[in-house]
Amino acid sequence: MSTFALILVMILSTAGPAAVIALVGFSAVKSIARNPSASPKIFIVMILAFIFSEAIAILALLILYNLFTK
Repeated sequence: MSTFALILVMILSTAGPAAVIALVGFSAVKSIARNPSASPKIFIVMILAFIFSEAIAILALLILYNLFTK
């Protein structure tokens, strides 16, 4: 693969999880504002979404690192 294609994939693989984190954070704050008593449940789901999103980003960056070394 060319270097430009790898850089483009790297940008997309980090922008995707960043967008997910922004959307989940916004939705969590909005839902806590509507129903403050559900805050513990929303917090747990929000943290799980952050963890899975970051896991996808880390895997993508590890794959890209492996492709850059070849």
